[in-house]
Amino acid sequence: CRASCWGTCCFLHCFSVSGLRFLRAAIMPGLLLGDEAPNFEAETTHGRIRFHEFLGNSWGILFSHPRDFTPVCTTELGRAAKLAPEFAKRNIKMIALSIDDVNDHLSWSKDINAYNKDEPTDKLPYPIIADSKRELAVQLGMLDPDERDKDGIPLTARVVFVFGPDKKLKLSILYPATTGRNFDEILRVIDSLQLTAAKKVATPVDWKPGDEVMVIPSLSDEEAKKLFPGGVCTKKLPSGKNYLRYTKHPK
Repeated sequence: CRASCWGTCCFLHCFSVSGLRFLRAAIMPGLLLGDEAPNFEAETTHGRIRFHEFLGNSWGILFSHPRDFTPVCTTELGRAAKLAPEFAKRNIKMIALSIDDVNDHLSWSKDINAYNKDEPTDKLPYPIIADSKRELAVQLGMLDPDERDKDGIPLTARVVFVFGPDKKLKLSILYPATTGRNFDEILRVIDSLQLTAAKKVATPVDWKPGDEVMVIPSLSDEEAKKLFPGGVCTKKLPSGKNYLRYTKHPK
């Protein structure tokens, strides 16, 4: 009986660790935090790529769009182009995705540059993936079931994926097709991701670079004193629990 129970427990453990991911992938395509990005191949405005080789050892951001020559997407890609130096400063490789072909992407790029009041060329500081069959959008779980084209086919939602240098998903934000993204907020979140990946801190509500940060709960007071010689301030609470611990933004 004990052997049978042990076997059952082993099966459940294995299922919960790996089988659940397999089952989830089969039923509901898409990525969860911690998943490794698929090393897909795709045609883009900068030529054919393999995603892992494109990322290299950098962080990466993949942002999807419902369709070329649409108003909200044009404003978003224009803003992304203007912010390209900020992403480069953070060692972030940028790449977009839309459900039209490369020729449409190149033609649309002229409109995007014109929107930015730049020379209307077909060059943008990041590639746009051609996903005319929606294969990648389906694989990555990017379709918006409530927004459809004239043929009744679901459009790609406005997804933001941020990948770390280990190719694993660190952030996922999903917007409906009708709502444009705030790229200043995306940069703020990336600053938090990169800081908290390197230091044993967390960032509180409305945090901005340079603001105080919070000591993570798994760190003891003694460990915190050693790690943060600038001091740790603990807020007194009615519960008597000392979990609100602040320190200066680490260098």
